[in-house]
Amino acid sequence: MLSYPSIPRFQDAHKHMGEPCLAFVKYDGSNLRWEFSQKKGWYKYGTRNHLFDATNAPYNQAIPLFKPMGEEIAQIVCKEYGKVERIVAFTEFFGPSSFAGFHDMDEPKQLVLFDVSVYKKGFIPPRKFVELFDHLPYTAKVVYDGNLNHEFVEAVRHGQYPVYEGVVCKGDGWDAKIKTHEFINRLKNRYGTEWEKYE
Repeated sequence: MLSYPSIPRFQDAHKHMGEPCLAFVKYDGSNLRWEFSQKKGWYKYGTRNHLFDATNAPYNQAIPLFKPMGEEIAQIVCKEYGKVERIVAFTEFFGPSSFAGFHDMDEPKQLVLFDVSVYKKGFIPPRKFVELFDHLPYTAKVVYDGNLNHEFVEAVRHGQYPVYEGVVCKGDGWDAKIKTHEFINRLKNRYGTEWEKYE
């Protein structure tokens, strides 16, 4: 099952400065993936590194949340690309108190769709993703459409955009994450010198 690639930090994607991009809200939760086939429907679920099923808490809480989403996602993708063999949808799973991948079992959770991969076509490009899915209430929101520049990076870091963890910038064949100072400081306060393990 396809895993979501690691997103470089902005510092590692500096060569894309000045290039056009869309910046999506980066939600603070757990990355969950869902695989669809024409024969089986949405039949396989996973975290970034492991598969899970209805017996695995807390991720089993996401299964009923994804069911109506999955039906819409499959319909949209098949309408756009034809009868595709497989689809992998990527969502963020979180609740009000979720932080750095840890969740309160008793809180209600939500899923946000942030990427979709189509078999033999790869990830849907960011502008096409917005065109296909932005009208849905569970799609990651765009907070910036323009060139990647230092002013935007610093504005995100200093909390001048309506994001808590940060943003993911997506350009033509590249992406990069920018975290807010508030989020990084909270990680440092909780995890000390090991904070980067949880980033």
